[in-house]
Amino acid sequence: MRNVVLEFENITKIYPGVRALENVSICFERGEVHALVGENGAGKSTLIKTLSGAIEPTMGSILIDGNRYSSLTPAMSRKLGVAVVYQELVLVPALSAAENIFLGDFIRHGWFCDTKAMHDHTRELFKTLGIDLNPQVRIEQLTTGYQQMIEIAKAVSKNARILVLDEPSAPLTVKEVEDLFGIIKRLKDQGVTIIYISHRMEEVFRIADRVSVLRDGQHVITKKICETNREELIRYMVGRTLDETYPEHHYATKEVVLELQKITGNGVKDISFKLHRGEILGLGGLIGAGRTELAEMLFGHVPVKSGKILLHGRQVSFKKPKHAANQGLSLVPEDRKGKGLLLDLSVKQNIELPSIRRLARGVFVNEKASVKLVDDQIKNLRIKTPHIHQFVRSLSGGNQQKVVLGKWLATDTEILILDEPTRGIDVGAKKEIYQLMVEFLKDGKSIIMISSDMQELLGMSDRIIVLSKGRLIGEIEREEFTQERVLNYAAGIGAD
Repeated sequence: MRNVVLEFENITKIYPGVRALENVSICFERGEVHALVGENGAGKSTLIKTLSGAIEPTMGSILIDGNRYSSLTPAMSRKLGVAVVYQELVLVPALSAAENIFLGDFIRHGWFCDTKAMHDHTRELFKTLGIDLNPQVRIEQLTTGYQQMIEIAKAVSKNARILVLDEPSAPLTVKEVEDLFGIIKRLKDQGVTIIYISHRMEEVFRIADRVSVLRDGQHVITKKICETNREELIRYMVGRTLDETYPEHHYATKEVVLELQKITGNGVKDISFKLHRGEILGLGGLIGAGRTELAEMLFGHVPVKSGKILLHGRQVSFKKPKHAANQGLSLVPEDRKGKGLLLDLSVKQNIELPSIRRLARGVFVNEKASVKLVDDQIKNLRIKTPHIHQFVRSLSGGNQQKVVLGKWLATDTEILILDEPTRGIDVGAKKEIYQLMVEFLKDGKSIIMISSDMQELLGMSDRIIVLSKGRLIGEIEREEFTQERVLNYAAGIGAD
């Protein structure tokens, strides 16, 4: 008999107007890596939240080690050995890495916290996971990628028997993904059950033993990974055959629309490059290389210390993001919740916000034009929301990302800076976003794309520049693209 450690039995979750899950039944075996896949809104996160105790199922049962529960609380879930690393981070920014890992379970020496012991334990944990980081560094000083790695370390430190990883590799570089896979293998060998949620098919086929597909809140199929293939899984996920190739685009011209001359500040130094009209300029590098820092400086979040920014040959200075937006630059940030959205506003309010001046009729907003603008973006990006007045906070991570993208695509922006544009986005929506990027180029506009997804970087870029430790190390033309060349530059060594 199979050694089943966890089983969902006819799990149903109904919200007003939405059936998020319907009679989902899946079992998970001890010591297996079980992939959970599906499009955004398929029900993956909702299912996992019933396991973590974040939400209560409307109907159905959860069985852990054969014991049946109609619902769980977060405390019960943790006690039963369940740990969840969500796609959205839940760290305390003002605390250190070590304090976050031991939060709620501090090591004490008498009445006082044993800071040294916590630092030592964290240092050993980081060493085991291959994380090169000072345990005393504050979370607010770290990139999203490092924060994600701390989330994983925190879950591993609790000796979980069932570990759920929700898009864990999304912010990681190639090397860091390899380190993550090493951790997963060691945990699997120790008998830990790994539920791995990912939109990256290559990862699913590399590390999973079995895979379950959800679509529209229903369990479609569970198969051994050796008994299926990429095309079949995608067909189960989207309900149709999907061509995964990157769309061709040949719109780059020699006209320079943006030029950086020895830009220094926000952790980067002497950055110089040119962006051409109709071009997707890929920005590669490891976490901490300065890619996001450069993007934030370009958009006016952080001041430029020295150097020049030329827009259409004219020197400009962006002291605030609104200055950059007024000059035709837009930024889809890496941290969508913290920097890209107003979570307590609606889908409509978020999408219309950058276009509010254009929609204004005197002191009032042209409501008819606003609704059309928002409806168009919801349709084009396939944003799953019950209505345009739905709070953004209640949407899935992938749909939140689409709202961020939609609010800028709705403007007359000329240069779009995309920082990890498809992180947490399913394969169907990725294809649509890539096509939207190409449509954006057709109008003579340009894109700077930061991506840790190597295939995306190589597949969508016309040219790639690579940063390492805050400096521009190399520039690669499309005909010279190879993964090895990008990785060598990212590591700070020559391409050869």
